[in-house]
Amino acid sequence: MDTKNKFELFLPGIGTETNDNISLIAADLRDEKTVIGLYATEDKKIFSKIENTYSTNEFSSFSAIVNQFITEHSLENISKIAVAVPGPVLAGKSAPQRLSWALDAEDIKNETSVSEVFLINDLEASAYGLEQVAAENLVTIHDSGNFTPGNAVLLAPGDGLGEAALFWDGSFLRPFATEGGHSEFSPRTNDEVEFYSFLQKIYGIVSWESVLSKGGLFNVYRFLRDVKRQVQPDWLTQEIEAGNFTQAIIQGAIQKRDRICTMTIETFLVFLAREANSLVLKMKATGGLYLSGEIPVMLEDFLNNKKFYKNFIISDKMENILKDIPIYLVKDEKTILNGAALYAAFYKK
Repeated sequence: MDTKNKFELFLPGIGTETNDNISLIAADLRDEKTVIGLYATEDKKIFSKIENTYSTNEFSSFSAIVNQFITEHSLENISKIAVAVPGPVLAGKSAPQRLSWALDAEDIKNETSVSEVFLINDLEASAYGLEQVAAENLVTIHDSGNFTPGNAVLLAPGDGLGEAALFWDGSFLRPFATEGGHSEFSPRTNDEVEFYSFLQKIYGIVSWESVLSKGGLFNVYRFLRDVKRQVQPDWLTQEIEAGNFTQAIIQGAIQKRDRICTMTIETFLVFLAREANSLVLKMKATGGLYLSGEIPVMLEDFLNNKKFYKNFIISDKMENILKDIPIYLVKDEKTILNGAALYAAFYKK
């Protein structure tokens, strides 16, 4: 990736000979599907060799998935496994809420006979994966031309709300995970107070993930429909019943098909800009804001119309900093998988 921050990651094992010419497995683990990839390292780079997708809920554990991948391709001499998980990782263990089983790196080692196993938060993996993004998959939403190298942040609304950051140490960017998506949503206007009350009756504690995710997008929609009395058109009723709400509401807004579609997306974008603003300020991310995940990619036309940027820079005293933050849309769907592979390959000496 060619950005002004040079995007040079802290990878202390990249020059270690034992990390060269090895085979490793990376996984992007999700509640519905899991993508497994075989990678090789050569000349301080990773190369994708094989990739398969599996239905997660058909297996009793992650080890069962990866062992099937190994068997299917008659793989031998696998040096490392990296698993990107949709939840926090603590001391080599994780119990993601959207999965029916927990993960333990030591158990995976024993069950796969691979000596090095890494569990990494999926958004932290995605932050590592930014280094692998090709120029054609990186869309500049805003570039002021007045850039100050520094920390960077990644905001990814999809099935949940992922947030990660990259600490700039003066020479390298060092990714780390956060659970900021579960911090509490706070309303700003009277309408938003009404929205908050609507969600509080449903969830009790209203997190930002309840607003900025596929489920959050539907929450915005049903608030407009049920509380603000916007009409749900027949065609959209059919799409909702078919399980196609996210795509339908976004396409409806792009085509200006119905008022409720436009209102839903415009409201969602205001909230997206606000949480992006908050994340950037908390991390002092002068190195850039990276928007990733399924929803921002589908909203590319709206992100490019300047309304997102105008809402992003609203602040009590920090507009002078926010106006110069570069904003990028990441369209590469493999950042999590590639990032997990890169982490496993070169993080340890």
